[in-house]
Amino acid sequence: MTITLLVALLALAAGIAANRFLRPRLMGGDDAEGMGVRDLIGPLMTLTILILAFMLVTASTSNGRADDAARAEAHALDHLAEVADYAPPALRQRLRGDAVCYARAVEQKEWPAMAEGEGSSAPSVWSRDFRATFKELGTNSPTFGMLVAADDQRSLGRQARMAESTPTIPPLIYWFMLLNLAVTVVGLGLCLPRKDNKGPLTALVVVTVLLTATLLIIRDVDRPFGGVIVVEPVQMTEVEKESVRDFLADYPADRLPCDEQGLPRPPKGGS
Repeated sequence: MTITLLVALLALAAGIAANRFLRPRLMGGDDAEGMGVRDLIGPLMTLTILILAFMLVTASTSNGRADDAARAEAHALDHLAEVADYAPPALRQRLRGDAVCYARAVEQKEWPAMAEGEGSSAPSVWSRDFRATFKELGTNSPTFGMLVAADDQRSLGRQARMAESTPTIPPLIYWFMLLNLAVTVVGLGLCLPRKDNKGPLTALVVVTVLLTATLLIIRDVDRPFGGVIVVEPVQMTEVEKESVRDFLADYPADRLPCDEQGLPRPPKGGS
């Protein structure tokens, strides 16, 4: 960073010195011609558009990765619940109940928290119980390897989803682009004629609106779980509904270890 700033300052000083001392010798006389504001705005406008395009691609990629991670996590959880059918009866009920509760905790607790770039400890209660159940199952069980593999994929999906809940584009870049946009719009305004300028003024307003809208879209897309363009827990909701349906087909509703929010139920007989 220091080297970059030093080079930029030296280049600026050299440019000013060349304009002051070298240009009169090369051009001769008191030359008044040169680049005006309009000539300088062209490259600035190009730079603004290129950076905005890069930011939009980066934000869109992050949004797509968040959706892919959510799908992978839901698929792994669904696979885990299906493999649980081959576990011994007592552990089978426990695993299937945990799968329902994990899906509810992700949907009801962790998803809203991710809108603020945070996580929730609610799903971890059930993922820990997954691992505790695997230990009771033992490595000699034919379903042990499949369950562990499915849980590993679920964990990877959750980690990737959580990683994408924070903005990919640093705040400093966003504020730099906002300043760059403001300078560009002001520079374009300086280049407009003062008379008979209704057409150019309209074009300036349109350009400002488009550039501002692009920057706002980038900011929104870069937050996949909050804002207008948001990744919804559609797949996790489907897994939760299917898991509840399968669970209730074999066990009564009061056997589920959690409530509708995915939070653990108090022990029977407790307060």
